[in-house]
Amino acid sequence: MNAVPSSSSSAFAFVTQSKNPNYIFKLTHKVPILPLHSHAPCCSLSDSSSSYTTVLDKSALSSEQNYRNAVSPEDSGSVDALAVRRPVTDFSGEEEEEKEAEEEEEKENEANEADDAKASAIDAGLAKFAKKMPMFEPERVESKERPLKVNLDLALYRAKLMARRSFRYEEAEALLRKCISFWPEDGRPYVVLGKILSKQSKTGEAREIYEKGCQATQGENAYIWQCWAVLEMQMGNFRRARELFDAATVADKRHVAAWHGWAVLELKQGNIKKARSLLGKGLQYGGQNEYIYQTLALLEARAKRYQQARYLFNQATKCNPNSCASWLSWAQMEVEQENYRAARKLFEVKAVQASPKNRFAWHVWGVFEANIGNIDKGRKLLKIGHTLNPRDAVLLQSLALLEYQHTTANLARVLFRRASELNPRHQPVWFAWGWMEWKEGNMNKAREFYQKTLSIDQNSETAARCLQAWGVLEQRLGNLSTARRLFKSSLNVNSQSYVTWMTWATMEEEQGNSMRAEEIRNLYFQQRTEVVDDASWVMGFLDILDPAIDTLKTILKLSPNSYNMPFNSLRNISGTDKNSDDFSIEDDDEDDANGESDFDLDAFIMKRLSLDSSNLEVQLEAPKTSSEKRIPSGRRIWRPNNRIAKVQVQRNVV
Repeated sequence: MNAVPSSSSSAFAFVTQSKNPNYIFKLTHKVPILPLHSHAPCCSLSDSSSSYTTVLDKSALSSEQNYRNAVSPEDSGSVDALAVRRPVTDFSGEEEEEKEAEEEEEKENEANEADDAKASAIDAGLAKFAKKMPMFEPERVESKERPLKVNLDLALYRAKLMARRSFRYEEAEALLRKCISFWPEDGRPYVVLGKILSKQSKTGEAREIYEKGCQATQGENAYIWQCWAVLEMQMGNFRRARELFDAATVADKRHVAAWHGWAVLELKQGNIKKARSLLGKGLQYGGQNEYIYQTLALLEARAKRYQQARYLFNQATKCNPNSCASWLSWAQMEVEQENYRAARKLFEVKAVQASPKNRFAWHVWGVFEANIGNIDKGRKLLKIGHTLNPRDAVLLQSLALLEYQHTTANLARVLFRRASELNPRHQPVWFAWGWMEWKEGNMNKAREFYQKTLSIDQNSETAARCLQAWGVLEQRLGNLSTARRLFKSSLNVNSQSYVTWMTWATMEEEQGNSMRAEEIRNLYFQQRTEVVDDASWVMGFLDILDPAIDTLKTILKLSPNSYNMPFNSLRNISGTDKNSDDFSIEDDDEDDANGESDFDLDAFIMKRLSLDSSNLEVQLEAPKTSSEKRIPSGRRIWRPNNRIAKVQVQRNVV
């Protein structure tokens, strides 16, 4: 066995040739094994494969060159005989793949850079938009330290008191805007602030607040949509109001106020069938509701179907026996039918019992007694209502008119002045005061109060009546051109006013313009809207309800002729009997309006309200201090002992 030595460097391998025709080169230190001849079938390693490494890389080429240089010249022949061939490795395919991979990476990098540029442009636009609307920027909202949620409830209650009792609108607005800055996702501050702005006739600002609230709540708050729709309806934008009511029902189909408000809008437009359909949907999705039943009852009363109206009023009071509004509406219907004893029974037994401090109950009852001739009782009832609600201007207005008709104008002026101080934006107070001054002959004063009435709101029903009364005033003074302009302005507000049309026609006839008077009458009959309401809706009233509650038809045992039954039979429709809580009205043939009642009013107000009827006059004499005096309630409030001691000491000193 011949050995071919390598160079002195240990970095090169030793090549050994055996007797075997197959030449084997044992290469160490990361040197590849190369076959001697092309005809060699294989290459084997004598040692374990773990001590040798076969690497096909650039080091193999350098090792081959070093080996050739290390062989001596005299052994060159043997070296030539031992022609060492390295395995041919094709790197061209790998290089092409590497180039393709690099090209793909470059393309991907270019695409990513383009996407990044587009994304940066979009991000810049969004950042610019977020600066304009801070509520949509999470960092700026979350960076604020929010107070506890209970502070929101307290702030809302405080803002309502500021606006309702003391008319501190600016402070209430500032407080509510602060609530919105802390809780932009809560819809209650938007609703309260929008109502306060509406009371001040700031309709533009109220609309902006509602729109901002809908954006902040992502359109999911039905209360904001409904309040916005009511605002648009009051402004006369009926088409826009319908869209907003529709949005409210989409946000929450169980929101009964939206269905009811939408129905009221359709009633004002004369769409009775559409209104009934909407009220039916309110019952379908929101369940039984007193306000829907009450509105349906009023529709029946308007159509002179009084038995059906009584049934629906009864259903409304079943939904909420403490609903003073339902009892009062029922009582007013009985007053229109001249069922005075039944109306008085509703006032005494139900309305004031359900809500003893309700200002509407005392007001409607007092006006009713005064209209049928019980002046003293009517005055007493109005005084009780004013004592319980010293900040209510309507009670003082009615009391002022009562005093003007039966006592003196000076006392009425005092009451009108006090009412205007309590609520300067209440139109009926200024209108009634102007009417009284006109009757007293103070024309300039009457014009001043009429102008004040119109400055508050020029599109309301009160404004239409005010323009008509002002036109009559100018007619009596001989200012016919001014009167014509006022009559025309009144009809622009309310074109359905029969009194205004006929007053204008009568004035033209008195001036000898009979042709013009006839034209005015013809215009009224041409443009009037005649509402036709039939009873066909009753037969299909429950058909609009959800099929899941069709069993109500069998439970209620309703038939097409059920509404033609007497009222006592209608009481049994809902499965009740005489021992139930239904309120029945016994109509007497001879109804005594001035008959004595068993109801003891003085004992009632003393027991339930702790009021002494003999002290009512004192509060009217000093109206400014009456608002500060609170009516004691049955609930006890804890007070510190030291405070009670201080009060006792002060009393002893005095």
